[in-house]
Formats: sequence, C-alpha cells, structure tokens
Amino acid sequence: MVTSIKTARTRLNLNGAWQFAYTEHPLPPDKLNFNPCIVPGCIETDLHALGILPDPFVGMNPVTVNEFAQKQHVYYRKKFEAYPSEGTVPYLMFEGVDCFAEVYLNGKHIASLSNMLIGHEIDVAQHLADGENELLVHIRPAREESLKYDYPQLLSALPVNIESLYIRKAGHMYGWDIMPRFVSAGLYRPVTLEYRPAERLDELFLRNLSITPNGDCAELKLFYKIKGGLYTKRSIKIEMTCGGSTITQEFDPFFISGIHKFAIEKPKLWWLKGRGDANLYTVTVTLYCNDEEVDKATFRHGIRTVALERTATIDANAEGEFVFIVNGERVFCKGTNWVPLDAFHHRDIERIPKAMDMVGDLNCNMIRCWGGNVYENELFYDLCDEMGMMVWQDFTMACAVYPQDEDFQKVIAYEAESVVKRLRSHACVALWSGDNECDLVYGWYGDTTNPNTNVLTRKILPEAVRLHDGTRPYIASSPFLDAEAFGKTLYGKDHYVLPEDHLWGPRDYFKGEFYTKSPSKFVSEIGYHGCPSPDSIAKFISADKMWPFQNNDEWDLHATSPVPAVKNVYEYRTQLMADQITELFTEFPDNLADFSFCSQVVQAEAKKFFIERYRMAKWNRTGILWWNLIDGWPQFSDAIVDYYFDKKLAYGVIKNCQQDICVMLDEPTAWNQDVVIVNDTRHDAHITLEIKDVETGEVVFDGSFTAKADASTVVGKLRFKRNLKRMLAITWTGDAKGKNHYLAGQPPFELAHYKKLLADSKVL
Repeated sequence: MVTSIKTARTRLNLNGAWQFAYTEHPLPPDKLNFNPCIVPGCIETDLHALGILPDPFVGMNPVTVNEFAQKQHVYYRKKFEAYPSEGTVPYLMFEGVDCFAEVYLNGKHIASLSNMLIGHEIDVAQHLADGENELLVHIRPAREESLKYDYPQLLSALPVNIESLYIRKAGHMYGWDIMPRFVSAGLYRPVTLEYRPAERLDELFLRNLSITPNGDCAELKLFYKIKGGLYTKRSIKIEMTCGGSTITQEFDPFFISGIHKFAIEKPKLWWLKGRGDANLYTVTVTLYCNDEEVDKATFRHGIRTVALERTATIDANAEGEFVFIVNGERVFCKGTNWVPLDAFHHRDIERIPKAMDMVGDLNCNMIRCWGGNVYENELFYDLCDEMGMMVWQDFTMACAVYPQDEDFQKVIAYEAESVVKRLRSHACVALWSGDNECDLVYGWYGDTTNPNTNVLTRKILPEAVRLHDGTRPYIASSPFLDAEAFGKTLYGKDHYVLPEDHLWGPRDYFKGEFYTKSPSKFVSEIGYHGCPSPDSIAKFISADKMWPFQNNDEWDLHATSPVPAVKNVYEYRTQLMADQITELFTEFPDNLADFSFCSQVVQAEAKKFFIERYRMAKWNRTGILWWNLIDGWPQFSDAIVDYYFDKKLAYGVIKNCQQDICVMLDEPTAWNQDVVIVNDTRHDAHITLEIKDVETGEVVFDGSFTAKADASTVVGKLRFKRNLKRMLAITWTGDAKGKNHYLAGQPPFELAHYKKLLADSKVL
C-alpha cells in the first residue's frame, strides 16, 4: 500500500518484474503466451535472457536477432496495487517507450504513444482502481508503421535509413557506421505512478537574465505555472542555497502563470571545468494555498551565461569565428562526441558513471551529444552539471533530409518542446543544434536544394528554443550552411569556408593536406580508427574468424556494415584500418596482436596530432571535439575505449595532450620546429621543461619558461631532420607538472623500433 504526504509527491515504482509476450500478428491478451522479463528492457535482451535468441553482440548474431525481433508485436504486462490519495491526481509516467504503443489500464485503452525519444505522462484518475490494477502495453513493429507514410523524392538518407525518416526513434537503430541494426521495441526507461497534488506547481524555469561584468550581481527570473483554481489564495517561496550562502524570496502570484524577478549579490557562478568551480545552487520552490504548504519542487541551478560568437563563413584570409563565451570569457573547447553507450538503451544508465569518469580523467570540458542518439538520461546531465562539462546538444535528426509536411512539423515541435523543457534547467547545456550533418546531406546525392528551405531546423526548432528557453545559442545544423555560406560553397566537395566543420574526408595519412589545409576554427567531428585488443575481439568474433580480417563477414559486420545484403555502405572500414597501418609502418602485420597494436598506435598518433594542431593555434582555432570516447557495442571503430571499457593506446595519449598546461612540438618548417606551451588557465604559468631523445638519452631542449595565461606561447625552436626517426619525451614541472611525447621523422617506421621507443619513453 502506498501512502501520500499531503505536501509531497509520492511515486510508485513500477519497474522490475513484468511479463512479456511476442507474436508476428496482433492477438488478444488471453491468446498470448507471457514470459517473465525485467523493465526497463527490450525484446532482444528479453528473448536472449530466455535462451530463445543468441547473444545479440556475437559474430553474425546481430543479423539473426534483428530479423526475428523487428517483426514482433510485443506486449508488456504488470499487475500492481495502488490506492487513491485524497487531494491528488495519479499520473502514469513512461520515461521511454520504443516506440508505437497502445496503453491499457484495467482493460481500458488510455493512450497511444508514438515517440521513443521523449517521456509520456497519462492522467489515470478515471481508470485507476482502488487496490489491484493491471497495466498492458502493446508495442507494434516500427517497420510496419513505416509503411503508412509517403516518401516524396525530396527525402534522402543512406539506404538502410530511409524507413526511419518518419519514425521518432533513434536513427542509429536502423544501422549506422558505428552501430548495428536493431529495430527494437520495449519499455527502455522507467515506468512510475506519480500522485500529484490537485493544487500544484505545474512548470518551473529559473532563468539567468544577466551577470554584471565584475560578477558582483546576477539578475534571475523564475517562470512558473500553477495547476489549480483561479480564485485560490496562494503564495510562493523560493530558497536557494550554495555552500554557506542562502537566498530567500517570497511573493504572491496574481495568476496561475507569471514571472518573479530578483537579484543575487555576490553570486557563486557556475564555471566549466578548468575555469573555476561548477557551483550549483539547490533551489526549493514551495507553493502555499491558504497559508498551507501544498506542493514543493527541488532542483539545482547554475548561475552562468553562455553565448556563441560565429560568422557564417571564413574569408580568403581565414578570418572568421566560432567561439563559445561563458560568463563573458572566451573558452577553448576540448572534448568528445557522445554516441550511444549501448545499442540497447535500457543499459545506458549503468554505463554512464564510468564513461563520465573517463571524460573527466581526459580533462574534457565539452561533450557533443550526437543527433543519431537518444536524448540522454537525466543522470548524464546531472553529472555534467557537477563536473562543469559543457554539453552541445543536437536534436535527434542525423544525416538525412527529413519530411517537411505539416503533420511531421507538429511531431517535431511537440518533441522539441518536451526536450527543451526537460533540459533547460541544466547549466551544462551550452548549445542547441538542429541536427547532425543534415545541411550537408542536401548536397550528398547531387542535389542542389538549399538546406535553408528546411522548415524543421529554420522555423520549428528555433521557435521551440525561443519560446521555452531563450538562454542559449542555437544553430540549425552541424556543420551549419546558412544563406551566406550556401552561396559560397559547394557543400559535399569543399566546406573549407565553414568556421565549424566535420573533418572526415579520405582518412588517409593524418598529417595529409586534408587535415593540415582545413582552416576551420572549430572541428566538432574528427576521428581515426583503432582496432580493439585481441582479448576484446575474442569476446565478439568467432574463434575461426579472429584472423585474417580480409573477406571476413564478422569483421565487416562489426566494422560496421549493419546489413550484409546492402553492399558498399560501410564495409570499407576494415580495409581502412589496414591502409592506415601501411602509412605509418614499414611492414604489414601478419598476426592479430601486431595488427591491433599498430592500429592503436596510428589512432593515438593521429588524434594527438589533431588535438595539438588545434590547441597550438589557440585563438585562431577555438575547439576540437574528437570522435569518440567509447563504443556502444563490440566493434572496430574510432572510439578510444572499446565496449568492454578496455582503453586503447589513444586514451593515455589524449590524456597527456589535453592537460590544461601542456608542452607540444609544432610541425617543422625550415629545419626547425617550434616548442609551444599551451595554457588554458587564467594565470601565467612558470614551468621548467626538458625534451629528451628517448633512444640516446640526449637532452635536446630544456629551460625555464613562462606560459602566458589563456594562450599558446612559442618558447623556443628545436632542430629537425626528416630522416631522423626518433621519439622525444617531453616533461615539465613547476606551476604544472606533466608529460607528452613527439614522434619525429617521416614514416614509415619499423614496428620493433617503435615498440622499443614507446616502452622506453614512459609517457604512457
């Protein structure tokens, strides 16, 4: 039995033991064979737990599992006890339903759901029984639903993704170059029953209006909506605490909706990682009715401002801008792209803490939430708030030209309103982006349609952001081709005029012209392949398919070519790893252990080069978000940590070169290369550094130097000979302590020699 305290909301947790059934054709519940399952969950893991389907991640099993699971109607059933609570209204809350669902309570149809990406709440006051209740959710196959839509010739996507365009379901689930094809179904996030006071706080948003230049005063505005009677006597009390500081405000609302402005003297500001403390106020808003407390809400709030200074293009002199400004200060962004943590999203939440620990360990200050994913769990944003981690948030559209009809516009508008309201109170969210690469897709297939005709990203989404947030910048796409940029570039062939770009290209030698000649100010995607360790590979590739990789269907599937029958999509990626190895090493590995090691070396050196190139060019360059931290399933990819949390060599290398104060060597010109100290802090740093030839032990450069605050400073030059292949170990002490390395000379390198240099360098 659930009891309720009048002034507090009570929730009944409906997670845990449920029953599920599946059938290719819909049947009445009494004709179904129900099996035990756990919610949150999904059909693939439910069937695997029962031994009906094999491990979805091993060998060619993903194909078998998806071919079966995607055809099924899935039914979830649970019996529970609930009792009415006087003065409250019960709401059934689904945080994540995948995807087309009919909801029944005690045999009565109470809701139809059709969006995986947002939560749903249902008023069940007229349907909830006093005592035992039965909840039934019927989820229809998404593939069948996709047949109900028209597909005009304007729409574009990769071959295995066309059917996803009308379906509000994470795009990667249809197959991507980083994810398998699992067109899943399930209750993938928690289900709860919440008793809400009849007289209650219905919506709250505490907005930062301004902060004085010296930070001495902040002006805030509380927006509120109240559910209840029109002529009720009410009052609202706001309490904000942070450390030893407490602010209290009280006022009487005149209407059920309104605003209350107030100022805070000497506010404790929220700063991103490396710039100061990520101060968070605990805010309690209490609603009184006739002097009696009837409802209360508690949340955290960071006092900060964020802006984006950008130009549409870069001119012939590489003049342009794309820089984030937090609390009036320019910041250099270094971080990663956040992709699905698991192909089955009910398992995301258990992986978030460990993944976020690594983000902090790598000294990132920004995460880009990629548009082919779900909107992440609340835990993710809470941790980002606490860590001072900025979040670049894509809306969930990626690599496609989406429908433009009025019905679909309404779907996107409703989704955007829900998402913005859910995330707007998180200090970490620094940018709304309309989608991932959809502007570019308008030109991928020979079409010259102007992406600025996209009503979703030019009208629907910015209006949702304006109405329900208004405190953060918005860009329509990443990369963004506004009207000015569209007139100056042949997208798909040359987007070097864009200040923010995704640098993929041929993925040839990482010091090749594609990378070195791009003038982009901010690169929000850039990556390089790295093979997992043999131990990890053995967990998902069959013993007889471990080696060689050539003409290997399991390697292709996990590389990822998500639908084997659809060729020429992504299967080139296994050979790509091999080609990248041949760029750096004299001999090609004849065994898996050496292949894996060489691939990881190439990845580490490449990502190091990308990061350092951008950091040394601060403020001519303003940020780099590399692709990506961790795999969401067992695969061969650009991730620096595999699905099993096994770190590749690149992890340690990136940790070194993303230190706030870091010594680097620029690329050589005229027989010399610059010794550069990059300082991302507000204060000058005094360090003593030493650069040593690992093999000979010779100190080739040393001294004591001052690294200017928030700048990249050249402190000397080092003689360079292209035919001298060596590794230089860089160490420094003083105001900062750290280590780095530089691989000198022109490739190719001998594998045995590199192994010895790496072992002797002690930089990892």
